[in-house]
Amino acid sequence: MSEFDVVILGGGSGGYATALRAVQLNLSVALIEKDKLGGTCLHRGCIPTKALLHAGEIADQTRESEQFGIKAELLGVDMKGVNSYKDGVVDRLYKGLQGLVKGAKIIYIEGTGKLVAPNAIEVNGERVVGKNIVLATGSFVKTLPGLEIDGTRVITSEHALTLDELPKTAIILGGGVIGSEFASAWKSLGCDVTIVEALPHLVALEDEDCSKQVERAFRKRGINFKLGKPFEKVTTTDTGVTVTIQGGETLEAEVLLVAVGRGPVTKDLGYAEQGITMDRGFVPTDDRLRTNVAGIFAVGDIVPGLQLAHRGFAQGIFVAEEIAGLNPAPIDETGIPRVTYCDPEVASMGLTEKAAKEKYGADSVSTYNYNLGGNGKSQILKTAGFVKLVRVNDGPVIGIHMVGARVGELVGEAQLIYNWEAFPSEVAQLVHAHPTQNEALGEAHLALAGKPLHAHS
Repeated sequence: MSEFDVVILGGGSGGYATALRAVQLNLSVALIEKDKLGGTCLHRGCIPTKALLHAGEIADQTRESEQFGIKAELLGVDMKGVNSYKDGVVDRLYKGLQGLVKGAKIIYIEGTGKLVAPNAIEVNGERVVGKNIVLATGSFVKTLPGLEIDGTRVITSEHALTLDELPKTAIILGGGVIGSEFASAWKSLGCDVTIVEALPHLVALEDEDCSKQVERAFRKRGINFKLGKPFEKVTTTDTGVTVTIQGGETLEAEVLLVAVGRGPVTKDLGYAEQGITMDRGFVPTDDRLRTNVAGIFAVGDIVPGLQLAHRGFAQGIFVAEEIAGLNPAPIDETGIPRVTYCDPEVASMGLTEKAAKEKYGADSVSTYNYNLGGNGKSQILKTAGFVKLVRVNDGPVIGIHMVGARVGELVGEAQLIYNWEAFPSEVAQLVHAHPTQNEALGEAHLALAGKPLHAHS
């Protein structure tokens, strides 16, 4: 093979974004992927889990329809039908992505690649040489030391997405994004769920007010959780699991779903052997996503930080433009939106109240919580929650934190507010359509600008 301008190892969110943007910039590109184009996000993560959550939402709406004056009866949940719907969504997106890559001038190579020189990946017995190498090998489902995954009684999120029948009872180890989303979906689909979380809150990386609101909502929904209770051991039988947590308390269920995060896929890929600095399996980079080895970049889940598909997309586009000499602006990690798609949803931008006070000082930071009880569309949807703003006194909004049904759809405006360093008064002068949940963002900024309208004290 001839030498390419860019050789990319990994065809997930970060890898294929790099490839598509690079060919737009007239760079020659080889993209190497051992599994399916689209990676974890498309096939085993973001897309199928959100389809599962939507199916659960439909089940809940059917159960609760009478409060809206609609008489309906939930006859049951057909998991084979749910999976058919979920897989159909994935298949359509997969075919579309394959078409994009095929239509572009990208040399797509299927096979397991390994970095064998600072400018070469070996795959299928051949060397693919690049002036620039981009490492985008993604992440894998983690477990805890001594906790073995058997795929039957002790399972991961990837197993959970293929179940033709849900367990009647389940314990979920981990109350972060993945654990909270599966707890929400499974409860909606008829499973009795208990979350075990070693940290003091669910979705503990979010603003504490958001965590507490999710916990209140989960209690109301009948989702059980044990907080500040580290896992100790699990024993399995033919019919279920017994989980022991700190203090000797035991919990029993049909399955244990392990949702303790994801680790970087970098082992045995030649990274360290070629001189790349590693940190607990991750590949550290500078703010231009360069590794310590000239000509080698890294993007996506293998780079320390948030493991989010849209972060990978953005990094891929950045690296392609960097290689093409466009000198793009570095990505502000705090300016990346975050959404947890449980019911209620959590969406956030920027700094939490705690982080803001640590950075600027407690006396230099103000906050405001706008309760969705004052928002007409939220009343129509019968959702509870809030929009919380964090600002520097006499300065811009530096944190936006939202909880409620569908608030993930509001994070687009929230990221513009944060990334443009908008002042409350500047957002307050914008007109927000009525009745929308988007109004809640406007109302919160009106209040913080000193002219509250529908805000209740």
